[in-house]
Amino acid sequence: MDQPAPHPYRDGLPPAPPGPPEGEQHALLRAAQVPLLAGLAQGPLLPVALVVALLAAGTTATAALAGGFAALAAGAILAGLGRYFAVLGAAERYAAERRREEEETHLYPERERWEVAAILHRYGLRGDTLARAVEGIAADRRRWVDFMMRFELDLIEPQPAHAAREALLLVLGFVGGGLLTLLPLWLAPELGWPGPVALGAVVMLGAGWGLAAAKGQVRAGGAARALALGVAGALAALLASMLA
Repeated sequence: MDQPAPHPYRDGLPPAPPGPPEGEQHALLRAAQVPLLAGLAQGPLLPVALVVALLAAGTTATAALAGGFAALAAGAILAGLGRYFAVLGAAERYAAERRREEEETHLYPERERWEVAAILHRYGLRGDTLARAVEGIAADRRRWVDFMMRFELDLIEPQPAHAAREALLLVLGFVGGGLLTLLPLWLAPELGWPGPVALGAVVMLGAGWGLAAAKGQVRAGGAARALALGVAGALAALLASMLA
């Protein structure tokens, strides 16, 4: 039976020694989790702000609810398109920088080798060890460019194929968070703005908590940041309605 060809980046690398039985416990960003939670955290902001402003200005609950739905629809479209174009833009930038690095390894190989050495020197490599490491990296052009992209430019290759999916998940989270926020005003309009504000705060706190956990950040801090955005938006809307 034919043996599989060795991986070019793992040739001569021994098997990994035993580690923690549960694996390394680093935060992992699930492809669907982060944009969905981000949308859920952002969704209540515009509807709450507009509902508070309209009710403070003396409009009816029905008119405020209609305004909240309009703000939710506009915000969801803008958020989704913003995420879509951001991912595509990051991919375009990465491709442009990679082409530039490939050109420089052809036009100025000695300078590029020196830059590899300068990076490795910061990590403590010296003398013959440094020289062998530089030659080992520069021996394979793809590996050489990969190294420069990651350690010189601090760029990680984006996934433009995921742009539409990330945008859709963000929109779904955004709409879900906004609809939950407007639910009290729809079911019990006599309660006025406290219902949407209270439920919006709960939604943003929960989404901020989950988003921080997914990113490996302090969960309480993520919840507090999400809530602070909602409070700032509601206060700004209230102030604008008073000044109008």
